[in-house]
Amino acid sequence: MSFQRPDYNSHFLSGGGEMGELIRKKDWAQTDLGPPESWPQSLRATLQIILHSQFPMFLWWGPELLCFYNDAYRKSLGQSGKHPSILGMRAEDAWKEIWDTIKPLIDVVLNEGESIFRDDQLIPIFRNGKIEEVYWTFSYSPIHDEWGKIHGVLVTCAETTEKVATRKKLEENQQKLNVTMDASELAVWELDLNTQRATYSERYPVLLGYPKGTVLTHPQILRHLHPDDLPIRNKAFELALSTGVLAYEARIIWNDGSTHWIEGKGKVFFDENGMPVNMIGTVRDITTAKNYQRQLEEREQTFRLLADSMPQHIWTSDERGNVKYFNDSLCEYTGLTEDELFPDPWEKFVHSDDLKENIRAWYNSVREGTDFHFEHRFRNRSGTYRWYLSRAVPQKDGNGNIRLWVGTSTDIQEQKNFANYLETQVNARTTELIALNETLKKSEERYHLMVEEVQDYAILYLSREGIIENWNNGAEKIKGYHASEIIGQNFSVFYTPEDKAVNLPWKLLDTATRTGRAVQEGWRVRKDGTHFWASVVITAVHNANHDVIGFSKFTHDLTEKKEANDLLLKNAAELQRKNEELSKMNKELESFAYISSHDLQEPLRKIQTFASRILDKEYNNLSDYGKDYFQRMQNAAARMQILIDDLLAYSRTNTAERKYEEADLRDVLKDVLSDLQEEINQKGALIEAGELSTVAIIPFQFRQLLYNLISNSLKFIRPDHTPHIRISSKIDLGANLLPGRLTADGIYCHITVTDNGIGFESQYAEKIFGLFQRLHSRTNFEGTGIGLAIVKKIVDNHDGVITATGNIGNGAAFDIYIPAKTSSTISKTTVY
Repeated sequence: MSFQRPDYNSHFLSGGGEMGELIRKKDWAQTDLGPPESWPQSLRATLQIILHSQFPMFLWWGPELLCFYNDAYRKSLGQSGKHPSILGMRAEDAWKEIWDTIKPLIDVVLNEGESIFRDDQLIPIFRNGKIEEVYWTFSYSPIHDEWGKIHGVLVTCAETTEKVATRKKLEENQQKLNVTMDASELAVWELDLNTQRATYSERYPVLLGYPKGTVLTHPQILRHLHPDDLPIRNKAFELALSTGVLAYEARIIWNDGSTHWIEGKGKVFFDENGMPVNMIGTVRDITTAKNYQRQLEEREQTFRLLADSMPQHIWTSDERGNVKYFNDSLCEYTGLTEDELFPDPWEKFVHSDDLKENIRAWYNSVREGTDFHFEHRFRNRSGTYRWYLSRAVPQKDGNGNIRLWVGTSTDIQEQKNFANYLETQVNARTTELIALNETLKKSEERYHLMVEEVQDYAILYLSREGIIENWNNGAEKIKGYHASEIIGQNFSVFYTPEDKAVNLPWKLLDTATRTGRAVQEGWRVRKDGTHFWASVVITAVHNANHDVIGFSKFTHDLTEKKEANDLLLKNAAELQRKNEELSKMNKELESFAYISSHDLQEPLRKIQTFASRILDKEYNNLSDYGKDYFQRMQNAAARMQILIDDLLAYSRTNTAERKYEEADLRDVLKDVLSDLQEEINQKGALIEAGELSTVAIIPFQFRQLLYNLISNSLKFIRPDHTPHIRISSKIDLGANLLPGRLTADGIYCHITVTDNGIGFESQYAEKIFGLFQRLHSRTNFEGTGIGLAIVKKIVDNHDGVITATGNIGNGAAFDIYIPAKTSSTISKTTVY
């Protein structure tokens, strides 16, 4: 007898996709459940709901917990697994691999009638030919039969494996990011622009001098900004609201009073209406970089001042031989301005007999790239010539190409007959100047590099075994490898053979594993085999179980800094030696001035004494010629006495100890006018004092300065004119007083002394300050030609500047500028 499979086309099993078709075709009569016509209504209703639902559902029914599921759930079973064999199978047989996990949950539903819910629970299943770890969000609910008894368990579920994997990946990436950010010493912050509520990373309070984990409000953070830099920060924030980008540098003040520098960067986010709503950014401590930058600027200024103060003429040219720069020494010597010197400077001051050979030798050196060495005559401002030795050396780049020439011209007039000795000295000095110029060039290059790119870092991620897994642009720039060339290699490729021989790379990883962090500086190897000096921070990355899963590696190229530090130490030692030599020379000069003045005064006193006795006792016995000769001798001796006194005064301005005191210039002027009262009365002079300030000066030197200037004005008066002398002062910025010669933002006291005397021609404005410089004969005006030289030296001792202007018949004016450490102006005018 044959058996014909019944056709299950009952209404509750109609449709339902693939699973509906499989249920209809299955011979249920061979199961404990029996044919569908005998199934209870509760099972029919439940299956109808399951089969027509788009949400994954599963049903366990009856005492044997037979399995049913829909098309939506079928996708979670994969291929080569349980589908379709588990349809109608007992639960314990269908789910052997997880029965110990799900059986207790099913029992809770069957025995207690309570639904259960689990979110993202790991329940591995067999699918795709293997056991796979699968995460589920599901609920188990009881299904009641017609008599109200629990007869099945309905499972509604969704596979969340991909979501859980994504979340874990995000958590791992966030952990790596946090470790990397911590290693880079960056603090992260976020500001709600509507509520002004700020959130920030744990490192932010550390940058402000607080312990890690301190909670600060936004106003508390702002109170740490330096008052002078708060407008800079506010302006940057205001600009960011329109540009979307925040960038500024400012100082902060810690609670201990110390000052630190920070760099802030951020981005503004806008709503759909274009209104700024949120700002996210980073802050990092740049105090070390700022201090280093300040040191470079100070060194650079020192080197420039040194070049301009040297007696040699220093000059540079481009690689084609075009002279581009002369120091102040040459302009002072020739009397030509910088504009007058260029172009073709050699033709402006080199002797015509030397010029042709000068130019030939110079351009021959330029063509061949050899040192330039030539002796020629330079014309000075008075029109006379002196012999100079000029030397220049080419400066080459790493490829051997000439970038510029550095040259010096040294006065050898007095040493012409000692050429061999002079050549040795010039070679030493030239080498020194080349080294100084090279240092200055490197200082300038490092300065611009720091301003333009201050975060030149290589950041990479290493596996636990030291394999490179991540590579940023900074790493490519520093080490020379493209990401495709280096990812997958061991990080020990960057270390020198010597470091590998002592297992340094592995020691650093071991230190980071044990302590969490390894810090080291040393030489590293680039792709092209060259070495660079690196500062390296390796930080261990841990998972949720605190196991080390890798490392972040942070590298900073400090090659230029190391070279600069080494060079600065060398230059400092050389500068110390030069200062000691200068101190020794000053002591010898002081001793010479003292001995010379006393040795000269002794015979001079005898001449004056014996001449006076002869005139007193033998006057009547002398002829008229003899009386005239003796009178001339006494006059000459008196002038000699004045000259010696002036020379001693000039010497004291060089050697006297500089003790600054706060002094009222009006009091100083009163003392000077008291000493000159007899001469003032004799000349009928009018002395007018305007506003006079209180400044830090060397009092006895400044009395000498005013005495010399006023006595000069009383000496050089115009006949039939009442002498009128005006003295005044004011406090102002250097930029407003004497641009180009004074520090623009420095505060100076400007003292002016003017008169209505005979004046002088403007071409002598610099010459009058030289020793023994006289513009008039002794028969017309008395004097030694030292008075204004003393004035100039006193101004130099005060780190100041003095200028003179005048016109024949229209008087003279002397303008003095000295640094004003403090000031209080007396706002009144006095006539004496």
